[in-house]
Amino acid sequence: MKKIFLILSLILFNLNQAKTINDSLYIPNDQNEILFNECDACGCAAGNGSSGFESLLNPQFIGIKYFAQHYKAKENLFVKDLTQDQYFNTIQLWAKVPLTQKLSVYASLPFHFHKKKTLQGDININGIGDFNLMGIYKLINSKDSTHELNGGVGVKVPLGKFDEKGASGVNPSFQLGTGSWDYQAVLNYRFQKNKVAVLLNTDYTIKTENKKHYQFGNQWNYSATGFYQIFRDEKTIISGKAGFQGEVYDRNRQYKENLPKTAGSALYGKMGFEASFRKLSLGTELMLPTYTNLAAGDIEAKSRFSVFINFGI
Repeated sequence: MKKIFLILSLILFNLNQAKTINDSLYIPNDQNEILFNECDACGCAAGNGSSGFESLLNPQFIGIKYFAQHYKAKENLFVKDLTQDQYFNTIQLWAKVPLTQKLSVYASLPFHFHKKKTLQGDININGIGDFNLMGIYKLINSKDSTHELNGGVGVKVPLGKFDEKGASGVNPSFQLGTGSWDYQAVLNYRFQKNKVAVLLNTDYTIKTENKKHYQFGNQWNYSATGFYQIFRDEKTIISGKAGFQGEVYDRNRQYKENLPKTAGSALYGKMGFEASFRKLSLGTELMLPTYTNLAAGDIEAKSRFSVFINFGI
């Protein structure tokens, strides 16, 4: 079984390392307008896309995760079409460690290697990103463990480099870090019965001004994921999952002034699987946009892909 997990992860990694995926899920336009009618621009903090910590099989873990994002952007003001491919790749060490029966600590440390293609050639940046630390408290847990509600607060420590010149481009989030101390609050609800489980997650990040007087817009993420247990024996569990994830970004600011085309939203459909063998778990997820309204159309969200390997503790 360990060999199967390893082979699957290697195949998925090679097939999905941030590259163009032309397909996207379809949702009628009227539904999109109902969900996101308030946002007409985006300063999309693309490099800060949330992927959550919604592992179901091993909720307490130490592991490693690969996360890839693809965007299309305008090359410059004089180009009408979205010609510039932008690839955000992250390898992340992450953990969720119990301190007491109700209190856990979540932490993640990313390493980014991003690339964008321009008329003048490829631009690459790579290095350590911002460190995230969060305390998570179990607010509700029913006697039969059918319902569980967790709440948390956290901080993002600005370890990643912020490039002031890069912030003047079409996508100011082509960065290794925001350069600012940011603060997060999260709520996570789980319903599980027999072979079916549902996870609901929402979080809000308050972003502060950095030393270069630049401030990324606050960010709201929300998601709903359904799980179905496909196979189970004494040592192994395999579950499929599907759902959606949305993100809303407020406008960026510089010297306390709002910047145009720096707010917006995106909605993704997602599907994947999780498998566990004893304390080892493997998960993967593919996300495709159903709606994207970033930088007043100057940026278009494309595909996202992630794969992780965790060791339960």
